[in-house]
Amino acid sequence: MNRCLKLPLLFDPDALLKDLRACEAMEWPPHFHTEDYDGLWSGLALRSASGKADDIYSHPGSATRLDTPLLGLCPYIAGIFNTFECEIESARLLRLAPGALIKEHRDLHTGYQFDVFRVHIPIETSRQVRFLLGGQALDMRAGECWYADFSLPHSVENCGDSARTNLILDCKRNDWSDQLFRQAGYDFEAEARSRRLDSATRAMVIARLSAMKSETAERLIKQLEAEADSDE
Repeated sequence: MNRCLKLPLLFDPDALLKDLRACEAMEWPPHFHTEDYDGLWSGLALRSASGKADDIYSHPGSATRLDTPLLGLCPYIAGIFNTFECEIESARLLRLAPGALIKEHRDLHTGYQFDVFRVHIPIETSRQVRFLLGGQALDMRAGECWYADFSLPHSVENCGDSARTNLILDCKRNDWSDQLFRQAGYDFEAEARSRRLDSATRAMVIARLSAMKSETAERLIKQLEAEADSDE
């Protein structure tokens, strides 16, 4: 149940597409993880750590987040930002060209249990887009808003003859998002159980997080250390 959720938010597909068309003339840089895909996978940033539209890295835990000039061309999407009563760390338009494949991979620490969450809002898509998460097919339609735990193995293949473009928001969890996820059926008891780690696993996770040197990693380390204290 917690691996993916269709959130109770719905946006205007035509208004989204109008904003996207305003960005068409821009140069879309290829995605930086070149080993993770075949074909063309490209993007533009509407909010990034640097404030540059070609900075399509998600920058998890960055202390700065700036709207890019491109957001000025996207008034409807700017309004969507106001719908999310939480911090939006990054906002990107990611496009998968016809015939392109994003190979199976994991995006570490992008699940809700890590106090962050990533949502996809499809803008242009088709029935020929095959999105698999942990072996489960996700059928995301234009204008819908989907959360998924992208720390699980996932892949995307565009078997159609038109591009697939999603608006992707990386957000920080808060009370508002907890309420939203609860409405969508998120199992908070299951999350609490999954957070409990044996001491050896907890120590290994803390060591790996320490090497990351980010605000998100430090927050997770404190949570794990608090769990260890409560277990004693």
